[in-house]
Amino acid sequence: MEAEPAVDALYFPPLDNSQWETVEPNDLGWNTEAIDDLETFLIDQETKAFIVLKDGRIAIEKYYGNDFFNREFTRESQWYWASAGKSLTAFLTGIAQNDGLLNIDDRTSDYLGNGWTTLTPAQENLITLKTQLQMTTGFDYDGGNLNCKDPICLNYKADAGSEWYYYNAPYLLLHDVIENASGTSYNQFTTESLSATGINGSWRSTGGSNVFWSRPLDAARFGLLNLNNGNWNGDQLVSENFFTAMTTTSQQLNPSYGYLWWINGTDSTIFPGFADSFNRPVVRNAPDDMYSALGKNGQIIDVVPSMGLVIIRMGNSADDDLVPIQSHDLLWERINAVIN
Repeated sequence: MEAEPAVDALYFPPLDNSQWETVEPNDLGWNTEAIDDLETFLIDQETKAFIVLKDGRIAIEKYYGNDFFNREFTRESQWYWASAGKSLTAFLTGIAQNDGLLNIDDRTSDYLGNGWTTLTPAQENLITLKTQLQMTTGFDYDGGNLNCKDPICLNYKADAGSEWYYYNAPYLLLHDVIENASGTSYNQFTTESLSATGINGSWRSTGGSNVFWSRPLDAARFGLLNLNNGNWNGDQLVSENFFTAMTTTSQQLNPSYGYLWWINGTDSTIFPGFADSFNRPVVRNAPDDMYSALGKNGQIIDVVPSMGLVIIRMGNSADDDLVPIQSHDLLWERINAVIN
């Protein structure tokens, strides 16, 4: 069954980015005079790419500075998603489930074998693919290498499902789960699963992690895919039930977290690097129904169904934050000045 579009009259671009339709901010009734202040902020924050889609069409598209090879940054330049790639992995997990390759309620040991941690068999069997997606595996996060996937690094702190902490290794092991379930490389599974959407990119091993790289407009395509509930122009890639669970509160330990997506509009949030909650949503100035793929140094894919918006921000950050909390607030302060 095809999912209903999240907004009316969504536009889906062809595979060729050069044919992507645009819409003028002035025609949307936006405050175009506020775009200059937005651009000043983006430049001051060392932004490389900034894109706003309205109902799928490009309303704003800006590129600044140089890429890693000191070449001018353009729409064809590649940039890393950092932990925004976690949300892509959640989506790919949903595709794998839709294809009958796995079930997120399965034990992780069904795909990685027994003894993939230092836990007892009983403790290990509590860990499922769902707890990996939720960040509730219960591993000890004090003093260790949070990227290390070796069994010796994965030690018990609490029963799975009883504690939330932003732990990278269980997420990275989902890549291994999908490879084992599909019998293909993670890059191949990604490319084949997203072929209809025009999303192009690759996973690269970087600093002990596996990081997705793409052009900014590929990130915009991913945002548009999620704006339409995982449906690309009539092609439902994940089940509607999985999509809803992925982009809403997945557990009550951290209400601001779905399945590797950040959920706005809640009263409390546990941010990466913290064990305790803050009495605030993920982004104070953003709409309550927004959900986001967020990565270090301000890699942002914001999806706002109620407004038909997708916001892409890629670049550097002076703050070196795992999640760009303050700068994300300030960005939306300026976005609101444009769109309201």
